Amino acid sequence: MIIERLWVGNPLRNFNYLMACPDTGEALAIDPLDHAQVLAIARARGWQITQILNTHEHHDHIGGNPAVVAATAARVIAHHLAAGRIPGVDRGVRAGDVIKVGKTVELECLDTPGHTLSHVCLLAHTDEPALFSGDTLFNAGAGNVHNGGDVHALYRTFVDQLMRLPAATRVFPGHDYIENNLAFTLSREPDNTEAATLLARVRGHDPARALTTTLAQEMLHNSFFRLDNARIIAGLRQNFPDLPEQPDAETVFIKLREMRNRW
Repeated sequence: MIIERLWVGNPLRNFNYLMACPDTGEALAIDPLDHAQVLAIARARGWQITQILNTHEHHDHIGGNPAVVAATAARVIAHHLAAGRIPGVDRGVRAGDVIKVGKTVELECLDTPGHTLSHVCLLAHTDEPALFSGDTLFNAGAGNVHNGGDVHALYRTFVDQLMRLPAATRVFPGHDYIENNLAFTLSREPDNTEAATLLARVRGHDPARALTTTLAQEMLHNSFFRLDNARIIAGLRQNFPDLPEQPDAETVFIKLREMRNRW
């Protein structure tokens, strides 16, 4: 499996992805907003885009579909509940469905509601597992729920699915928010040396050469995975005086998301 991450360079800081089978040159485009760059890279690599996967229905993830389809006749794949909001969906997928690319690439669909209620992540079960997480999981952060989402569903996605994936899973998100997210971690947990070290490393970085983290690393510097951390809880109780001394994990997650909304 060959992974090509493309930096869009727009104000929303999107990433697009191409995933190709090395044997056949067939490729899957994930959220190809920058259709010109996606098509140019595929041509330069000698790949044929045969499928598009939209992680969810927001315009900055589906806006390039028409141009890519026009140029390649690729089939559009999305969550089975998103078909009414994404034009031209050819295949609606559910949890456990597999997307095959060429002869060698197989990707499991995860039904990951939260950012929207019809969000898909893709998991590659390779020697180095890879998660294409759209706007569900970011490096050092979690998606918002402003436009059709639900914070309770996002919490369940983190706890029931993401936290149970192999620690070595590499994270490929839909946006580059790592600097702000690490700064948020340090605002909640000032003594987090992992976050401080990583922030120093990525400050002012070139997103076209973005760092790839693993879930093991995310557990150390992503507040949304650190729901039982005493320092985080103490800080939240300062902001939310009504919180009990030992709030449940879901409450911690929800209050962290509220704080991040204002960050």
